[in-house]
Amino acid sequence: MKKGTVVIIAALAMLVIIAGVLIGNYNSLSAAEEKVNVAELNADTYFQHRADLIPNIVANAKKYAKQETEVYQCVLEARQNLMDATTVSKKAEADEELSTALQKLKTVLNAYGELESDETYVALTAELEDIENKIVTAEKDYNGAVKEYNEKITEFPANVFAEIFGFEEAEHIAINN
Repeated sequence: MKKGTVVIIAALAMLVIIAGVLIGNYNSLSAAEEKVNVAELNADTYFQHRADLIPNIVANAKKYAKQETEVYQCVLEARQNLMDATTVSKKAEADEELSTALQKLKTVLNAYGELESDETYVALTAELEDIENKIVTAEKDYNGAVKEYNEKITEFPANVFAEIFGFEEAEHIAINN
């Protein structure tokens, strides 16, 4: 073989190797980023489900405890803040605010024994508790996906490709439940 042909074949082989590394790293980063996005959407689904349930709980509780308007207002405002949140950190803050407001509501409503015998209220609060457990799990799943993704974008050589293609660090959320 001629020396020029060997150089061309070697150069093409290097290009193929570089392209393979580039494509592999890009695909790996894209897949990790997608896991973060899916985990966030799953958490959002549970946030939405809980937010949809709250007006029903408040309306049902008002039948027995009309005078607790301040607590109801606090819960409904916290719910609205969660609905208005657009970033992961804002959602986490609003979720904590809503969890605190719901805890106050539960504490106040415990004084109304007749609520415990209302089938609708019992079913709604059981559903709320189930959703809150799912939210904790979804938040943990999200943080796991973020950890994996953030590790990928900081490891060599993926960090070089992450910089080139604009993959940015995802933020964790604090789980206080």
